[in-house]
Parts: sequence; structure tokens; C-alpha cells
Amino acid sequence: MTPGDFNRREVEAAVLETVLYSDLFDYPLTRAEIRHYLIGLKTDAATIAACLDAPCHLNDCLRQIDGYVVARHREALVDRRRARRAPSARLWSRAQRFARLLAATPFVRLVGVTGALAMDNSADGDDIDVMIVAANGRVWSVRAFAIALVYVGKLFGDTLCPNYIVTENALALETRDLFTAHEFAQMVPLYGLDVYDRMRRANAWVYEYLPNACTPLRVGREIRIGPIARALKRIGEWLLGGRIGDALERWEMHRKQRKFASMITPESNAILDRDHVKGHFNDYGPPVKRLYVERLAQFQDVLTTDGTDFTDVDFSVPSVPSVVEMSEG
Repeated sequence: MTPGDFNRREVEAAVLETVLYSDLFDYPLTRAEIRHYLIGLKTDAATIAACLDAPCHLNDCLRQIDGYVVARHREALVDRRRARRAPSARLWSRAQRFARLLAATPFVRLVGVTGALAMDNSADGDDIDVMIVAANGRVWSVRAFAIALVYVGKLFGDTLCPNYIVTENALALETRDLFTAHEFAQMVPLYGLDVYDRMRRANAWVYEYLPNACTPLRVGREIRIGPIARALKRIGEWLLGGRIGDALERWEMHRKQRKFASMITPESNAILDRDHVKGHFNDYGPPVKRLYVERLAQFQDVLTTDGTDFTDVDFSVPSVPSVVEMSEG
């Protein structure tokens, strides 16, 4: 789509939705990020630039400061994002070390950084969130190895959170909403790019929400484990790949299912089975969807008061969980 044939109001509404979604996480966006994460509309960088350089309908809703776009009255977030560059860089160096250890762990097929760190939006002391893909039939064994690394990390003051582990049989994400699409699109794969490519193909629905995010915006240097580590990994998989490993896998799964049974409620988004260890016991989806819709409605009211009719623009979106204030609480 070129600047000459797009619906200007539609694009500007999508820009506003995208900036306000990111605002829930206290995160101003660059123009490149707006284009990449533009909600529900496929367009190019020139179109986004035209809308931001000479907005027709956005009026006074957004501010542009030193290359960042932010909602009005939220200009302080630009300094906050700048301030988080250094702690994010420090956390990335430690995340790389943990990812290298995970990559050398038996049955690990993919390691990706998710959450705030994937967007360079971490403060000192924040968690290192990772998603892991395990070999089929070994998701609980991989979790046990990962939890051992969690304790190692604590010795160095780091908090590693491997709270989403699936097998190669479960690459298709079970929840399909804007939040899940965004989390997957912003994930930075560090190991197992072939599995990551398969996972992208298995979740083509993501591009219905974020049609410009067909390729990752950020790609870390792929971790390649050395020959000794590869040999030890193969030995570990050989030792735990047969009946003994099957028995240990079942024992660990049943043990943890009993332990966490009381924490799984109808409101949680946790899945604990032979293909998933998804420890999302607190589902922020419904309350954050409400916050997001309320935020959009506030800006819609402003636009309407100024004489621009946005009543026929669809501001509604599917469930959108997790904001900074709620996660910190």
C-alpha cells in the first residue's frame, strides 16, 4: 500500500491503537516499531511516516520526541525508555549466558527471550523471561533442568523465569489473541532458529493481528554450542532417552501436577500436561482488556469532541493481558 491509496483515517486509527497498546507497558515506540507492530493493518514505512508527519485525524493525541512516539501527557516515558537501555544491556549479557547453558541442556530445541527484556524495557533486578521448546516427551525433564539453572541464577542475583515450555508437538500456541500475538512477535530467538521458523509457520494467525510482523524485528546472534557441550548433550539424551527417562518424565509430571493443582483456577491460563508447562496462574487478560478499551475510548472521545467522527472506527481488540502496574503489583 502506498501513501496515495490508503484510507488515511484507518491508518491513523491503527497508529493510535498501536501506540496506546504499548503505552500500557510504559513503552514509547519508534516509527519502525509502530510499523512492525501496527495492529490489524498491513502497510509500509512511508505510509506511517506520512501519517505522523502530517496527521489529519490524530490531532493532538500523540507526541513525537527524539524519534519516539508517545501518547499525550505521557512524554516522561521517553526518558524512562532511555534510562532502561543500560540495565537492559546488562541483563542481556546475563541472559545470553543462561541461554547458552539452556542450549547445552539435554532435550532443549529452542530458547527465546520474551517479556520486557525482548523489548529492551528492563530495569535493574527484572526477571529474564524465556520460552523453551523441548523434545517430544521431555517437557518436564527440561523444566527440571531449567529450574536447576534458576537456582544457579539466584546465586548471582538473577531471576530466570522459564514459565513457558512446550514440546515440538505443541508449537501452535493455544491462546489466540492480541497479547499472545504480540508476545510471540517480539520474542528474540537465541537458539534453535529452525524450530523458531517452524513455530512461526504453525502460528500464521499471528499475522492477522500484526500483519507487518512477518519477520522478527530483533534477532539475536544464534547460540552455537561447542563440540564438548554437544557431545555431553547427546550423552545426556541417550541416557535419559529410554524407559528410565520415560519413567522420570511421568514421575515429575504427576508430582508437579499434584503440587500445582490448587493453583489452577478457571481464571488462570496455566496448562500442565505432557506437552505444556505453562505456569501462567494469574491471567491478566480480562482486566487489561478493559483498561485498554477504556484508554482507547478516552482518546476516541477527544477526537469526537474536536469534530472528527471516529465512531465507525473499530477500536475493539481481543484479550490483551499484562501491564506494568499490574505485573509489579
